[in-house]
Parts: sequence; structure tokens; C-alpha cells
Amino acid sequence: MSDAELKKFLKDNGYPDHLVKGGKKGLVASYEKFVDAVEDGYSLNLEDYRNDLDLRAIISRAGLQADVDELDRRLRACLVFSEESVWDCEDNPDAFWLYAYPKNAKGDLLDDLRNEGFVE
Repeated sequence: MSDAELKKFLKDNGYPDHLVKGGKKGLVASYEKFVDAVEDGYSLNLEDYRNDLDLRAIISRAGLQADVDELDRRLRACLVFSEESVWDCEDNPDAFWLYAYPKNAKGDLLDDLRNEGFVE
């Protein structure tokens, strides 16, 4: 998919303007920033984490998985996998990122994960 086609896809599906404007480069850069945050110890709250997971779902819907293979590898290395979904996504029920949370969660995210029963 060309960048113009991707931007049209994002716009047609009602994604925020900043994602539309950023196109492929912006999506991948935003996902890399999220992966960096997870590696460093994600400390925002669970709602923020779920919003960041939505970014990965958008990448999948847009067919850009090959563009984030290395980032996915890095992310997987930082996650604890669960049988219970951390976030529901209707069109990606088997996506690895939905069934995991950061091993080194801290701050608000750790508190929220405890409150939802993911972490003791």
C-alpha cells in the first residue's frame, strides 16, 4: 500500500488527523516510541497502554506487519503473556499484543494491572 493509499485508508476509517498526516512513517515511529516505553518500564495507566495497543492493531489492519517485525520482536521480549485479553479488539482476536502486558510495568500501569487481576 502506498503512503497515499494508507493515508486515505486512515482517513476513511476515521482515525485521528495526526495518524493520517503521519502516514506509514508516523505509524511506525509511534509504535517504536511505544515499544521503547515498554522496554524502559511503561508507567502510564492501563487506558493509555490500551490506546497504544490500538496503534498496533491499526498497523495490522493496514497490512504493515512486515514493517514492524523487529519492533514486534522487541515488544514480545518485554511481555508477560496471559490467557485473558488485556484489551479486546474485534478484528484481531488472535493478536499477540492483546494477551500480554509489560514484565516491568510500573507506576499507574502496575497499579491498574493489579486492580484488574493481571498481577498480584
